[in-house]
Amino acid sequence: MNANGNLVEVRNLKKFFPVHTHFFSRAKTFVQAVGGVNLSIRRGETLGLVGESGCGKSTLGRLILRLEEPTEGQIFFEDEDILRYDSQQLRLLRRQMQIIFQDPYSSLNPRKTVGSIIGEPLIIHRIGTKKEREERVLKLLEVVGLRPEHLNRYPHEFSGGQRQRIGIARALALNPKLIIADEPVSALDVSIQAQVLNLLEDLQEEFHLTYLFIAHDLHVVEHISDRVAVMHLGRIAELAQSEELYRNPKHPYTQALLSANPVPDPTLERKRIILQGEVPSPINPPSGCNFHTRCPYKFDPCPKEVPQFKEIEPNHWVACYLYGPNE
Repeated sequence: MNANGNLVEVRNLKKFFPVHTHFFSRAKTFVQAVGGVNLSIRRGETLGLVGESGCGKSTLGRLILRLEEPTEGQIFFEDEDILRYDSQQLRLLRRQMQIIFQDPYSSLNPRKTVGSIIGEPLIIHRIGTKKEREERVLKLLEVVGLRPEHLNRYPHEFSGGQRQRIGIARALALNPKLIIADEPVSALDVSIQAQVLNLLEDLQEEFHLTYLFIAHDLHVVEHISDRVAVMHLGRIAELAQSEELYRNPKHPYTQALLSANPVPDPTLERKRIILQGEVPSPINPPSGCNFHTRCPYKFDPCPKEVPQFKEIEPNHWVACYLYGPNE
């Protein structure tokens, strides 16, 4: 995976969180939230990131934004290693990378009006005059489907879908190149989900945005993503074009995930793959392939060494010994 055409690229990215038994104790164990991820996000695409709760999806997104600092690895944005940035460079980088949060209520300050919430990034980054900022806020309200009279209202006066639109407008305020959408529709009703997803697609085309779309709902990810990465216990298990991954999943974990995904057509039957055993703890992950304790196809090399993440078909990457040994 070379950097040509990539907006973001991460290499061997790791994040370990210390576990303290007492307030003043020194950590003896660590939670392996991200365990060596190699991933690229192409300019203008939507990369979907799926996996079970606790697999490290949100942590990976926060690492890319540098809201969390990695334990090890590299993060490149437009071919520059952003982990080497000083505070001034990082401040400028914030304009290029924004986030949409999962909960559209707790992510908005209840004591501020909608106009203040959307306009705050412009003030922090000292962009425009007061009049220019007011005009920008009104334009953003229009772009996300809200009205000018909403400007002086407070978040509690809006529905969940409207609050998420406010969050989207705030993310757009600085004209970013990358938006990380962390479960942006999981707290919304199904009918509202479709409206917000369509809005995100329209905004992507209008503003030439790149998305990392983090979700656990496989139908939502299939609808909006160009490519999909499947994450398991801190590592990427499989990566492919969305249509290819849903039609032809290669990794046993991806196959199990898709087999559990409900099919909207009652005349179609899908063979359910029931995984045996408990989900491993990220404090003490299994050796080798971290899925081997639940994999129905495990064999001799699986517990011994981490499988390489390699391209087994054009643009289809898998980390699994079923597709050959490590080179």
